Amino acid sequence: MFSGSIPALVTPFTDDGRFDEASYRALIDWQIAEGSSALVPCGTTGEAATLTADEHFAIVGVCVDQAAGRVPVIAGAGSNDTAVAAANITRAKQAGADAALMVPPYYNRPSQEGIYQHFAKLAETAELPIVLYNVPGRTVTDILPATMARIVTAFPEIFVAVKDASGAIARVSAHRAGCGADFVQLSGNDDMALAFNAMGGRGCISVSANVAPRLCAEFQAACQAGNYAAALALQDRLYPLHDALFTDASPGPVKYAMTRVRPGFPKGLRLPMTWPSEASRAAVDAALDHAGLV
Repeated sequence: MFSGSIPALVTPFTDDGRFDEASYRALIDWQIAEGSSALVPCGTTGEAATLTADEHFAIVGVCVDQAAGRVPVIAGAGSNDTAVAAANITRAKQAGADAALMVPPYYNRPSQEGIYQHFAKLAETAELPIVLYNVPGRTVTDILPATMARIVTAFPEIFVAVKDASGAIARVSAHRAGCGADFVQLSGNDDMALAFNAMGGRGCISVSANVAPRLCAEFQAACQAGNYAAALALQDRLYPLHDALFTDASPGPVKYAMTRVRPGFPKGLRLPMTWPSEASRAAVDAALDHAGLV
């Protein structure tokens, strides 16, 4: 259902923290023109944790409206409260999203049985396909391969893909074995996307694609064509950027990078996120130069 380069969109804010709708619409048009194959509004990179529920789904609605059917929209919609997560899927559907991106419950740290029961409950009422999002470095909750297989095989029409940011590259093979070779696996780590795709991945939900959408799209196209020599050359060109965008708390570095590649892009972040350090900005500058983006 999903493949290729899929940016986890930043949310542009003015200096006083207001959502900058005009900049967001322009960003969406640029992303589509540059080859992005789908869009993820209001994920981690979109500072979803600092949005009110009304803001969150209003922004999803803006993304859907501006995309206008040109590419699918996968709305961030997870929660550590199962009832709230179910309501979020409904609101994402009402906003016009094509799918929901759902983390397992964070902070309260359920068992593997609790993770399964959370998603099984969501499947009862889900009005959208769900892309599972496994990012234990942030949630402190890891969907283990056996649990992933249990979820997907029980509800194959609901759970259509995974964004895997576990950092455990062997899980691509484990998920192929447990969930089937046709289950869509998307990397959640730009720096691992080459190996991820070689093992059976279909694309990446990407931070770097905010800044370098055309290069990321070309990289994914090369992988899907089996042209791994071209993909490796693009990986070498992009790797410093993948690294630099996490030299300070995300999305500070990527928002700084956006101001370099799109002059006039707003600099606002909502606390507790802050502008990246001087050292981080220098790393981003060097990476942008290496990639030929400035």
